[in-house]
Amino acid sequence: MDLLFSNDRHGHYPESWYAATAMTLDAFPALEGETRADVCIVGAGYTGLSAALHMAEAGLDVVLLEAHRVGFGASGRNGGQLGSGQRVDQLSLEAMIGREDARKYWDLGEEAKDLVRDLIARHGIDCHLRDGVAWCGSRPGEVAHLHEYADHMAEHYGYGIEKHGAESFHAICPSSDYKGGVVDMGAAHLHPLRLAQGLAKAAAGAGARLFERSVVTSVEDGADCVVRCERGSVRTAHVVYAGNGYLGRLQPKVARRVMPINNFIVATEPLGPRAAEVLTRDVAVADSRHVVNYFRLSHDGRLLFGGGENYGYRFPRDIAAKVRKPMLEIFPHLKDVRLDYAWGGTLGITMKRLPFLARLAPNVLSASGYSGHGVGTAVHAGRLLAEAVRGQSLGFDAMAALPTPPFPGGASLQTPLLTLAMTWYALRDRVGF
Repeated sequence: MDLLFSNDRHGHYPESWYAATAMTLDAFPALEGETRADVCIVGAGYTGLSAALHMAEAGLDVVLLEAHRVGFGASGRNGGQLGSGQRVDQLSLEAMIGREDARKYWDLGEEAKDLVRDLIARHGIDCHLRDGVAWCGSRPGEVAHLHEYADHMAEHYGYGIEKHGAESFHAICPSSDYKGGVVDMGAAHLHPLRLAQGLAKAAAGAGARLFERSVVTSVEDGADCVVRCERGSVRTAHVVYAGNGYLGRLQPKVARRVMPINNFIVATEPLGPRAAEVLTRDVAVADSRHVVNYFRLSHDGRLLFGGGENYGYRFPRDIAAKVRKPMLEIFPHLKDVRLDYAWGGTLGITMKRLPFLARLAPNVLSASGYSGHGVGTAVHAGRLLAEAVRGQSLGFDAMAALPTPPFPGGASLQTPLLTLAMTWYALRDRVGF
């Protein structure tokens, strides 16, 4: 079964609040016939769109192929959080690779945030960018760890993060579940599909050739690569894989290290004055559970709440019911609130929760596996890919050096093993150890 078609109609966005409030953007044509390009990119999410934009601005002839619509996958369905650093926090990263190298990756993460902000400003992308992401804990030990992290970041990185105990955090987020947390005002949140659409317009404006509803069926490697779709093909000097969790059998070297998992979000009815029962500051929130709950208020006053995962090909029949359960654990007073939208999305995770950038052949590159931290990292990876194609691979090589071991067991055992591990972590969340 192909993830590209397991849960969605060909060439259509899911029925999400993001799609309902997206930009008006005419569809790009499907690829028909044969063409040539300097670079062919597979996948029009943040990675592919950013790569196409930066390559086109550098004067390269770029073809970008998307099986559905631009921003169709995780880029147009996620929680919209533009986080700091890498997906792995700096304390964990220091333990993994040492403080000196961890500092380099922190700087790359900050570069990623700056890039997203710059692209939004430079291309006038109306994606409701707002500053502020909070992290919170349901137990005192989790809050203590978050405060320790804030102190560490201030002392060793000169980076300020607000610390909040139970009372001051409750003033921000009136949920009795949370016992305190931190607020990172250097991070941000935004409308993810609008960001993807804005990048698509910018890439097309720079001269990149974008094709939607163009499913890649095979890629022939060589000095001249050939990328084939159902009704056309691209002969190209360079291939870039930017399909993240959707690559599957198309690129097994990536699939061994990037596992697709599904995550789910709901949007409530507009809350009006009751929005203050969720948040009193316009920040996004993520908690310390292993299966993270994340939420924020939309620009039209809805609660956008993400929670719950599954690891097969199919989404659950009733996504709203799946997400309502964790939502009511955090906000039981919203039990009478209507859910207007519920949708799922597939993202790519790695064993170490660090992105997987790789040179698969001298003229074949890949970037994926952002593990829930892709708003900044994927856009930044697109620029690094563009630089690498032009022979400036310092940044790309640095990201490619991050440890990204393959999942154990091969393709047949990846999903069962991951399901077992995540079930164990979910049990830990419930019983509090």
